[in-house]
Amino acid sequence: MSWKKQVECVVKERCEIGEGPVWEEKEGTLLFVDISGQKIHRWNSATNQKETVATEKFVGCAVPRRSGGYVIGEGRSFGALDWESRSISTIAVIDEDKPNNRFNDGKVDPAGRLFAGTMAMEERPTVLELKQGSLFSLNKDHIVVKHFNQVDISNGLDWSLDHKTFYYIDSLTYTVEAFNYDINTGSISNRRMVYKMEEGEGIPDGMCIDADGRLWVACYNGGRVIQIDPQTGVRLQTVKLPVDKTTSCCFGGRDYSDLYVTSACKGMDEADMAKQPQAGCVFRVRVCVCVCVCVCVF
Repeated sequence: MSWKKQVECVVKERCEIGEGPVWEEKEGTLLFVDISGQKIHRWNSATNQKETVATEKFVGCAVPRRSGGYVIGEGRSFGALDWESRSISTIAVIDEDKPNNRFNDGKVDPAGRLFAGTMAMEERPTVLELKQGSLFSLNKDHIVVKHFNQVDISNGLDWSLDHKTFYYIDSLTYTVEAFNYDINTGSISNRRMVYKMEEGEGIPDGMCIDADGRLWVACYNGGRVIQIDPQTGVRLQTVKLPVDKTTSCCFGGRDYSDLYVTSACKGMDEADMAKQPQAGCVFRVRVCVCVCVCVCVF
């Protein structure tokens, strides 16, 4: 099935690298970041207005915090953002022996921990020193746990509906992987592959999970989001976008039947931009499935 006719560009201001969309149910807003543009955006779906907070370094992710504001991955630091004052305070610093690293994608687990991974700074899109990144989690007591290293580009992550499986993407492996997950401790084990990207699909980037336990994976340089069944490793459906550099996705809207998709334009020249004038924008796709949203507990 194709939803090409149901794709709508809703945030028309371009991001260099749009990423990490999170739906905020109470406010009806979409939170997302522009990594290399060093901005955190909050778009109101009712008013079509967008607010922005600038960061000092590349910002890989931003997630709502139960006590108010947001927790972010900026540069090599976990930080707390007070939206009203536009102030950011440092919670913890990671990868202190790797000053060329930065945070990339991150997401909150069902218990309120923030998982986020790192990567080396890119020379140009997807060109970087390999095996420099790691996957971390930040607990409510602000203790940071390093789960593993030797990561190229730490990217999409989510959890199964029963909270027993953690899904993860290291983009340049071209796979979606799964781990056993202990929700009580936040520990992961039994790493395995659940999907291998097919020729022409692009590079797996950000992802989310729907109410049926299927994964939706944004395909960088593939111009699409694919829905896969992690139990069978089968691609079920494809949503094609009018831009090649699709980066991440999340569900939102009043009944969570909208899929929001971020994109990038960094690295594109004038000829590329003329062919894809909406590159870097945010899109909405009507797909009629739903998902829940987690927030940091601290």
